[in-house]
Amino acid sequence: MSASSFLVLLGRGCTQTFRRPQLALPASFSMVQLRLESSQAVPAARLPYRVKVNAGKRYAWCACGHSQKQPFCDGAHRTKAPTISPLRFTPEKDQNVMLCACKQTKNAPYCDGSHFKVIFQDVVKSVKGVFK
Repeated sequence: MSASSFLVLLGRGCTQTFRRPQLALPASFSMVQLRLESSQAVPAARLPYRVKVNAGKRYAWCACGHSQKQPFCDGAHRTKAPTISPLRFTPEKDQNVMLCACKQTKNAPYCDGSHFKVIFQDVVKSVKGVFK
């Protein structure tokens, strides 16, 4: 089959010719559902987020690192890291705070400088890769 006739068939929606063969599995074989789950937090960024928080308002800080609305939770942990829950906090006064993005802080949700260790580990890993 030439490339042009393949494109014509594909353009017409003729996929029957290119069907994937079915696997014949024994009846005792059980299918295991594969999920990409994480039991450890992944760094969302290398530097903390500077955020203005309001007194009395409840916030949910992303602890897993998978949220698209960093540094706050958007529910991504439910599918990507079900064992990690967001940290809910309520500030006592209006202020600008530095919220951790590397997810390694010991003072969650606030940054404690742990990102320097994460950055250092990245540099060491990069240097080791150069000399392999």
